[in-house]
Amino acid sequence: MKPESKKFITTVGGRPLTFETGKLAAQAGGAVTVQFGDTVVFAAATMGNEPRMGQDFFPLTVEYEERMYAGGRIPGSFFRREGRPGGDAILVSRLTDRPLRPLFNQSIRNEVQVIMFSLSADWENPIDVLAINAASCAVMISDIPWGGPVGAVRVGRINGELLLNPTYAQLEESDLDLRIAGTSDAILMVECGSDEIDEETMVSALLFGHQAIQPIVETQIQMAKEIGKAKREVQLFALDETIVEKVYHRAAGDINDALDAPHTKHELQSALDSLRESVIVEYTDSEDAAQASTYKEAFEEIVKRVVRSRILDQHKRPDGRNLTEIRPIWCEVGVSPRAHGSGLFTRGETQVITLATLGTPKEAQEIDSLSPNDSKRYMHHYNFPPYSTGEVKMLRGQSRREIGHGALAERALFPVIPPVSEFPYTLRLVSEVLASNGSSSMASVCGSTLALMDTGVPIKAPVAGVAMGLVMEGDKFAILTDIQGAEDHLGDMDFKVAGTTSGITALQMDIKVKGITAEIMRQALQQAHDARLFILDQMLDVIPVPRPELRSFVPRISTMKVPVDKIGAIIGPGGKMIRALQEETNTKIDIDDDGTVYIAATDSKNEAMARERIAALTESAQIGRIYTGKVVRVADFGAFVQILPGIDGMVHISQLDTERVEKVEDVVKMGDELTVMVTAVDESGKIRLSRQAVLEGWTPEEALEHDKGGRSNGGRPRPSGGGDRRGGGDRSGNRSGGNRGGGDRGSSGPPRR
Repeated sequence: MKPESKKFITTVGGRPLTFETGKLAAQAGGAVTVQFGDTVVFAAATMGNEPRMGQDFFPLTVEYEERMYAGGRIPGSFFRREGRPGGDAILVSRLTDRPLRPLFNQSIRNEVQVIMFSLSADWENPIDVLAINAASCAVMISDIPWGGPVGAVRVGRINGELLLNPTYAQLEESDLDLRIAGTSDAILMVECGSDEIDEETMVSALLFGHQAIQPIVETQIQMAKEIGKAKREVQLFALDETIVEKVYHRAAGDINDALDAPHTKHELQSALDSLRESVIVEYTDSEDAAQASTYKEAFEEIVKRVVRSRILDQHKRPDGRNLTEIRPIWCEVGVSPRAHGSGLFTRGETQVITLATLGTPKEAQEIDSLSPNDSKRYMHHYNFPPYSTGEVKMLRGQSRREIGHGALAERALFPVIPPVSEFPYTLRLVSEVLASNGSSSMASVCGSTLALMDTGVPIKAPVAGVAMGLVMEGDKFAILTDIQGAEDHLGDMDFKVAGTTSGITALQMDIKVKGITAEIMRQALQQAHDARLFILDQMLDVIPVPRPELRSFVPRISTMKVPVDKIGAIIGPGGKMIRALQEETNTKIDIDDDGTVYIAATDSKNEAMARERIAALTESAQIGRIYTGKVVRVADFGAFVQILPGIDGMVHISQLDTERVEKVEDVVKMGDELTVMVTAVDESGKIRLSRQAVLEGWTPEEALEHDKGGRSNGGRPRPSGGGDRRGGGDRSGNRSGGNRGGGDRGSSGPPRR
């Protein structure tokens, strides 16, 4: 018997947002689909039956899996099935995890798993905020104890007007892309990219978004009441407050002494490690591992209480700074002699070097996802090796955190990257974290700005970033500028802000407590603004403006325009012609579908040679113009002369000389050079040539009057390739999309909507 499904509908921006449950995945703890337009996301949430013993954290996993069938696409991989999650899918997983996690009781040890995947993609409505709503609803109606629900929306701005859940097309026009998630009374997560938005506008957008999530939250509460399962009773592994108090009286004074002493990150950690071991030895049986673990957790709780108390009551931070003080900064550029550009940024014990590489348009990243964007010309990658924190770990590829931080820095710099019409390069930036004690993602923003300016990229404005923190107890709060690792771990907010002197370009916020007011957000943004300007001053002391020219070994890219119907002549059969051109001129050549040709060369002579060759390949025969070409075929009735690459015409025997010619070979042979005039080009592309016109100084019309072979076809065979015989290649196959050198870029993406 088919199960009965239940639908609950609310509106976002005047459009229906539909939650449906009861039809799919009945054995999951909770399962829903969320639909907006024709985009549909499925989510299922399930909790394990038994706690995972021996661990000191809440085991939550949130996974989003992109299914290409949702958009009517077959994956472009060799196996033609989805493999490891791509960057976009990982970012959706992170985006969903961040607002869900704080609302779970962290004393739970039962494993909780939330899995989402795309069921339908309409290429108009983005999936990411729908995934947050689907995950929240699945947990909400399940038997999993949780403090939700969470609602999520996207906010855009066009012509100064804020709008909810904009489409992909609207986002192209928007100067704001703000994703916000929260409960009915608190914002929990913000992810934002913007085109230099001022702080007050940002606060207004945050409040606008938070108001918009209210009906989404109310709908989920209604669902839980009507069809939700009873919440399961689970064992909580909370600390014994008696033990916490015992450890507090024993260790708080020594913790304060360690914090007051001058220290580096590792010196402080070493002192706290020694103190913790002393407490464990003093209060536990050496053979009781569980008891030792309890006292270890109690000690960490006391460190947290002491640090937070010092910040709130004394305005003393772990490293002795005041609340708005920024750690010492120093910068360098040109660190790598052969990279196209490099920038080294150091702030306190955090150090990042970013290296820039410029490439041709065909080196843009190809994207195979459920987004209408099928390529990306600006990329930022972020690497966080274990030595940056003094640790030893296996290298297992990029983590979710690395992908997320890279995307944040990319978003921060995107608004200042010059458009392809002004700077026709693909750009790749790689930030290597060399040392980390907090805010390495914002250091990568600063290092990237330095690297771009060192390269000579004409960025719109330099960008800097800073991470803000918050400690809050009741009505007391303290906002911290330029947080370090301990303050991030022990605080209540991680608030990263990047921008120029004119405004914000990227913002990322995660909040662990309720009750963040608009006034607190305004103060945090203002402190971040002041810090950003200070950091920019330090950077501009090293390199005040982008270098006026690219480095000598960076390829110079010039452009030229050719007729679209001549593209095939440049590429040649199977890409043979364009490969030969690149090899012979030592250049890289790329061609857009609109006929724009990009020539990348490190030598101006090579660039000029390539330009001339391309011009010759795409030139058409002009009536009345004189060409010197090579005889490529001799027949009884005349000679065929190649006047342009791939283009030849026929000189009738009557037009070979000023005197009567009995035999063609009496005048020309195969391979001879011949100077001729184009006298006619018919509708089929056949070209008539005349040598006599050149010798006599005739016009094309006069030459045709004397061209005995031109008055009628006379039953003669049509000259082979008598028109354009350049063998232009298959536009849909051999041109290979953006890879004009002859490779196959795989399945093409959907059209932009």
